[in-house]
Amino acid sequence: MSADSEGAARRRPPALQFLGSLFFTGFLFAWTFLYAIPFVIACLFLPFPRRFALVRPYAGGVLYVLRLCCALDYRIEGEPLPEGCHIALWKHSSSWETMAMMVVFPRQVWVLKRELEWIPVVGWGVMLLHAIAIDRKAGHSAVAQVLEQGKERLAEGDWVMIFPEGTRMPVGETRRYGVSGTLLAQQNGRLLVPVAHNAGYYWPRRGLMKKAGTVRVVIGKPVSPEGRDVREVNEEIQAWIEATVHSLAPAETGPSA
Repeated sequence: MSADSEGAARRRPPALQFLGSLFFTGFLFAWTFLYAIPFVIACLFLPFPRRFALVRPYAGGVLYVLRLCCALDYRIEGEPLPEGCHIALWKHSSSWETMAMMVVFPRQVWVLKRELEWIPVVGWGVMLLHAIAIDRKAGHSAVAQVLEQGKERLAEGDWVMIFPEGTRMPVGETRRYGVSGTLLAQQNGRLLVPVAHNAGYYWPRRGLMKKAGTVRVVIGKPVSPEGRDVREVNEEIQAWIEATVHSLAPAETGPSA
């Protein structure tokens, strides 16, 4: 989205933005469940690499309709992705990044809360995509699960996507990053790729309204945790992600509820 088109999007009447947000929300629920049914059926006959190929059209469709209805686009900045498969640590402030990561990164699996597997049909799709579903209250056993299954996924050639905060955080807030991703990278000789973005300003953690503009996604320089203290690496990555998110705060994010 150019500067001129982005400015025009931000001048959209609030009523139009609300209607677009309302339509998009309905579309997202309908598209997710309707897509999940043929997706689950197809996955029963496909190996995992081909299953993930079906995820991209789903996520791409969501981002396309979001741009049409809410004038919310995105662009990628920062470092190129390293060769091979590694661990990506994403800032989690919105539902937007759960869609975008499917398009931005290569074949991947996600570390997510096990409750998502309980959603009819959608949960089956999550399981068929080899997601690492954990009990976030389980503490050390949850970390052990990430390490065990994450090792298997990396060996299969998949990136591992992790939200180190464990849950969506309101804009401007954070919590201590979990160590599972850093331990996984350290134990398997992989890199950590930090990802910062400002989606939380446009698609808030709660609320119906989506704001017009352009989400900026910044891919950070890969970090090797080999031979380093895990907490130190985590603090370094957290400091970079949070500072970058702060620097991406838009001067204006269009009409809001």
